Amino acid sequence: MLGRTLREVSVALKQGQITPTELCQRCLSLIKKTKFLNAYITVSEEVALKQAEESEKRYKKGHSLGDLDGIPIAVKDNFSTSGIETTCASNMLKGYVPPYNATVVQKLLDQGALLMGKTNLDEFAMGSGSTDGIFGPVKNPWSYSKQYREKRKQNSHSENEDSNWLITGGSSGGSAAAVSAFTCFANCESSNLILWLKRTWALGSDTGGSTRNPAAHCGVVGLKPSYGLVSRHGLIPLVNSMDVPGILTRCVDDAATVLGVLAGHDPKDSTTIQDPVKPFTLPSLTDVSKLCIGIPKEYLTPELSSEVQSLWSKAANLFESEGAKVTEVSLPHTSYSIVCYHVLCTSEVASNMARFDGLEYGHRCDSDVSTEAMYAATRREGFNDVVRGRILSGNFFLLKENYENYFVKAQKVRRLIANDFVNVFNSGVDVLLTPTTLSEAVPYTEFIKEDNRTRSAQDDIFTQAVNMAGLPAVSVPVALSSQGLPIGLQFIGRAFCDQQLLIVAKWFEKQVQFPVIQLQELMDDCSSVFENEKLASVSLK
Repeated sequence: MLGRTLREVSVALKQGQITPTELCQRCLSLIKKTKFLNAYITVSEEVALKQAEESEKRYKKGHSLGDLDGIPIAVKDNFSTSGIETTCASNMLKGYVPPYNATVVQKLLDQGALLMGKTNLDEFAMGSGSTDGIFGPVKNPWSYSKQYREKRKQNSHSENEDSNWLITGGSSGGSAAAVSAFTCFANCESSNLILWLKRTWALGSDTGGSTRNPAAHCGVVGLKPSYGLVSRHGLIPLVNSMDVPGILTRCVDDAATVLGVLAGHDPKDSTTIQDPVKPFTLPSLTDVSKLCIGIPKEYLTPELSSEVQSLWSKAANLFESEGAKVTEVSLPHTSYSIVCYHVLCTSEVASNMARFDGLEYGHRCDSDVSTEAMYAATRREGFNDVVRGRILSGNFFLLKENYENYFVKAQKVRRLIANDFVNVFNSGVDVLLTPTTLSEAVPYTEFIKEDNRTRSAQDDIFTQAVNMAGLPAVSVPVALSSQGLPIGLQFIGRAFCDQQLLIVAKWFEKQVQFPVIQLQELMDDCSSVFENEKLASVSLK
């Protein structure tokens, strides 16, 4: 009952089993119920209801626009949305309403999707916890799950200790929380809507792991497509050479469906591929014996938690037991990747943030002493400490006397890192299997003990090299930890072999059968359905 895909929901809409307006209204209801999660910055209720009404008319006439017609979506608040405030969770853009849609947003609207709202994030997507935006931190829905609370109760923790809620990961934490809590598809206040609960999804962005990291912490699928496969036009830039629109869904099939809509050339983004893109349909993989799975030995770090390491090992054993070849591989320049990423990331940040000067759009201070004083005051008031710190670092690396020693050297190291992946795939490896994060989600009070830069360096360790190499990667939820929290593993594919990557990920997803989050306090009507959900057909615990 809970295993329906977006295409199956689309068929149900065409057959009149459910209407776009019903889906939209239940979604809005649940968004209000879960407001305390702080997943949304802006809820576009009137826009969504109007879009649902138009979608319903199309269905009645038999003129559906596609698989996403009438499907509620959520979009990270660093994508431009015409007529809807786009803030990047920053004072610098608070109140800014773009006059155009990002290409990916427009493609979704052209398919009839319903825009429920804009989701929360770290300011300008700089962070790995979704804790540093001006609208406050995002709370992980798993903090309130039956699975987590029962484990805490067994360990003598107070069941009602809401002060110890968990972070979502970042920077697309709002999107991940929205998907995890079902707020961008449907509520279950009516029994005929239970069918559609599992098919929720949202847009994020991924520069160094910002889609995959929160996906792992929130128990959802997080896809970072190949660089150039999906347009960046209208995505407010962080690092132009690494930014990629990301997709967060509850299953791999749905990620493929959305990718099929978004992928393709865009005249407004010169980095997109020129070749036409076919729909990303995923055939069921029945025989993995011809696959070669690579396990990068450098990813076995001392900081990796024993539970994640154990699940990683068991996942490799699962492939091997089904006949796949599993081999240890080397990515020798991995130890340099975090430092390299920091230099390149901050350098591009410094360049991109220069446009926010208080003259054309965004925040402007009241100072009229001089133009220089206005610039300085505007940027001091508009950016938080994290953004200002990265701008300072980037400007240092780009100074004339430092450019060759830092930026140019980092670009050379980036090429070596990319070549490591090329060499591994040329050796016959089809897909790499790695952890996504070092551990399960941690409580907010523990997360903020360390500064943003330190946390980002730790949390991006398994994800940022993929962005520097431009490769596709997907995080798939595997199992619950001993604390009842989700753990995800990452699959990395060859450049522009996104379909092959997703086929392997779909097979793996089917084997592990990750459990549905149980949020009884919010969804009492669905408690019996969640309790009947099987934990796993092949347990990796």
